[in-house]
Amino acid sequence: MTVLNWAIRLTLFSFLVVFAFQNTDPVSLNFLPGQVWQAPLVIILLLFFASGAILGLLSVLGVIYRQRREISRLKQSADKPSPVVLPELPPNL
Repeated sequence: MTVLNWAIRLTLFSFLVVFAFQNTDPVSLNFLPGQVWQAPLVIILLLFFASGAILGLLSVLGVIYRQRREISRLKQSADKPSPVVLPELPPNL
């Protein structure tokens, strides 16, 4: 299983290296009027991919934090013994 895992990783890495070497043409990004940033295409793609991944993780952080807080609250309430409630018996006639 680990050999297959490493073979897949090596194949993916080699595809990415070939992709990077094929896309070294300089491109220019126009941000605001008068501001131009020139860099190789592979660098710009990598930066936008990384920023998208970071924004995706940040968007999920609030949900994860809320769920962890709720889980800890539920664990604390499960550890406390619940009071025993006896049902009311009807009067004897």
